[in-house]
Amino acid sequence: MDLASIVGLSLGIAAILVGNFLEGGKLHAIVQPTAALIVMGGTLGATILSYSLKDLVRSLRMGLSIFFPARMSPEALTQDILTLAQLVRKEGILGLEQRLPTIKQPLLHTGLRYAVDGMEPALTRELLETDLAVQEEMEEVGAKVFETAGGYAPTIGILGAVLGLIHTMENLNDPSGVGGGIAVAFVATVYGVGSANLLFLPAASKVKRGLAQTRLCKEIIIQGVMAIQEGLNPRLIEDKLRIYVGEEAAEQKAREK
Repeated sequence: MDLASIVGLSLGIAAILVGNFLEGGKLHAIVQPTAALIVMGGTLGATILSYSLKDLVRSLRMGLSIFFPARMSPEALTQDILTLAQLVRKEGILGLEQRLPTIKQPLLHTGLRYAVDGMEPALTRELLETDLAVQEEMEEVGAKVFETAGGYAPTIGILGAVLGLIHTMENLNDPSGVGGGIAVAFVATVYGVGSANLLFLPAASKVKRGLAQTRLCKEIIIQGVMAIQEGLNPRLIEDKLRIYVGEEAAEQKAREK
């Protein structure tokens, strides 16, 4: 479970609730099921209309990865490739054939199968890079779904506020309820802006970050497979792949600052 996602979401919601309390606001004033129904239902409907069912299912799966990441580790992946390179150095490329069933990473399995089958290195690289590009394009849709929802939510919130104001104007014969009616109407705007900036847009950023790490790991796989197929010394392969691990470490340090 990703602790940063849980802490970030909890902290954002808590800060708003505490700030509302310190300003003298009451919890029941911002808990409006009708406003939530308008904003969340309207945002969901508009987002569903914007994408295909496959895209939506993919985005839900990727949304779960925000809290339950299942990402490849560049360091562990590099070590696995080096182990395979040492095996090839001892037993030859055909020595990988017995290991293929134990390799669970799809791209790595595919690349090594090409190598075992004797495919030309240029064609191997082309196929692997094409696979990477296609998968990346499909997975990017998951982030775009959250970005789209984040764009719709504030507008739907304004729509909810307008509907609330219309209802308030219809009851101007009761001046005592005008102030409360207007306050309730603007709760929809709070829900729209809040959900966009606390949930949908941060989720899109988190998914994009996950995709960037996945791409880095797949680049390591492609470079590793090509190096194994070319028969490079495991030490040279390690030097080559450590560059990618170094990039990941540098990015991690930059995020921590």
